[in-house]
Amino acid sequence: MGDRQGALEQALSLLVCRPGIQLLRLSSLYETEPVEASGGWFFNSVAEVETSLGPDELLTTLEQVEGACGRPRLRERGEARLVDLDLLLYGSRIIAEPHLQVPHPRMHLRRFVLVPLAELDPGLVHPGLGTRVSDLLAHLSQLPEVRMVAREWFVARAGERGVP
Repeated sequence: MGDRQGALEQALSLLVCRPGIQLLRLSSLYETEPVEASGGWFFNSVAEVETSLGPDELLTTLEQVEGACGRPRLRERGEARLVDLDLLLYGSRIIAEPHLQVPHPRMHLRRFVLVPLAELDPGLVHPGLGTRVSDLLAHLSQLPEVRMVAREWFVARAGERGVP
């Protein structure tokens, strides 16, 4: 919704200014047909970060950033949103808790996740499936469409200071 790239830039700026989070790599920016959601096409990207935060702390931080960017905590499934941050992987750990599933339980089924993830590391192995990301992507349908918008798109916003 709204300024899609601006919303992602704001979220990423807020995330990387948090103590214990360092941005290592960022994929290109992609535009994707909506899947299981209303509204227009989405912008997607994948960030690799190094963190001293545990998985639960990182999830809480992602939720705080979403809130700071205007996403309500409670919403209907598939409802349009300003920003949606997902914890896809946490190293090679497998986490199965009611509030947190890592690897993300549907990431291997979603082109809009696998395309930018494969850009960063095509040889990355999905910890739960034991399959390379590039192989997972090769076995998915070409739909929904995922198209690159920009290679180097992120410019940290000056003055952003973290999330309360």
